Amino acid sequence: MAEIRIHRDHELGLKKAREIAWQWAEQVEQKFDMDCTVHEGEDEDTVSFTRSGVSGELTVTASRFELVAQLGFLLGAFKATIEAEIQKELDALLAGSKKKAPAKKKPA
Repeated sequence: MAEIRIHRDHELGLKKAREIAWQWAEQVEQKFDMDCTVHEGEDEDTVSFTRSGVSGELTVTASRFELVAQLGFLLGAFKATIEAEIQKELDALLAGSKKKAPAKKKPA
């Protein structure tokens, strides 16, 4: 069984990180037909996800995301592609969460 491990540090705090985790769960439910369950905790949340050939958890804290997924035999052959897609989705959500600084006005 192939395993995927993805770790991302952040400075969002638990509230914002929780929002991103929920967005991620909604995306993988729609895009990959996953069944996701969110387990909210005081200091961390866990998003459990599963579908035929895949199971895993995304753990969310105030300072990190930690994803561990197990791929079945057939999907194990596509581990690199699946891992790259998960990283792309998670990184896009994290990038979108960063506040953009207001544009500086050019001197007249």
